[in-house]
Amino acid sequence: MSSRELFERHPANPILTAADWPYPVNTVFNPAATQVDGETVLLVRVEDLTGVSHLTVARSPNGFDGWTIDATPLLAPTPGIESELWGFEDPRVVYVPEHERWTITCTAYGPAGPAVFLATTEDFRTVRRHGIIRQSDDKNAALLPCRVRGKWILFHRPKTESGGSHGEILLSRSPDLHNWSAPEQVLQPRFGAWWDSLRIGLGPPPLRTEHGWLVIYHGVKETLGGGIYRVGLALVDLEEPTRVLHRVPQWILGPDRPYEREGDVPNVVFPCGLVHDEPSGQVRLYYGAADTSVCVATAQLDDLLAAVLAAPA
Repeated sequence: MSSRELFERHPANPILTAADWPYPVNTVFNPAATQVDGETVLLVRVEDLTGVSHLTVARSPNGFDGWTIDATPLLAPTPGIESELWGFEDPRVVYVPEHERWTITCTAYGPAGPAVFLATTEDFRTVRRHGIIRQSDDKNAALLPCRVRGKWILFHRPKTESGGSHGEILLSRSPDLHNWSAPEQVLQPRFGAWWDSLRIGLGPPPLRTEHGWLVIYHGVKETLGGGIYRVGLALVDLEEPTRVLHRVPQWILGPDRPYEREGDVPNVVFPCGLVHDEPSGQVRLYYGAADTSVCVATAQLDDLLAAVLAAPA
């Protein structure tokens, strides 16, 4: 771990690869993460041998090894539905106490472009599809686990002239998870040679802390060799999450291992899942490496908060 990075990679990385799958696939990456009855559950993006992606569940007693992988996807394209024609990608999962179930946001991909898709589950064995909640071109969506001032909050990245066209993180509000307000700005890419200057997107669902919502995001810098995806950290206000309290200047995890630098899309660490173990204070960040494998890195929540609270707004 370099001095600039707050997360420490697990020595067994990658923890899941295509070779672990119970059926033939090309790559596995960008997993959502949660805990269910003491188990760690990952909802993994799986690219099959047609190039189309679906989402499959993997379970582990400790979140690092001993994985069991479902033999069939939890969420796969429905034949004849155009918005799902090219698959489901990059899920995020959050438990919503008000509904007593987990909410899945992911990207449904079709000829019109990527769109935000919502589903719910009580056990990660069956799923209820609620459908498209943000039309294309929109992605990188995650829900807060509770209402803020009576409204649900969805972080996302719409690509429209009115917002998001520069690769920002925005949010929308809803009374019912169906009707959403116009996007409002939260975080923007930084200018010039910064590591997150090309575009940014939300990582896992933000984690509620006493200081604010802890936001982990990916940022991209364009280079002559292509884009480099790294991980950043920010803190936004609990009651007004468009208000950015702090943003760490440097990246907190970047591709420097062979499995992150080499793969279908090189130089990528792309976080979608986070598990906070409250008794130990450990935060486990699950990410896709080079669009090819699933990895995990750990940090202490106190260390993350100390770093972000020391950063400027």
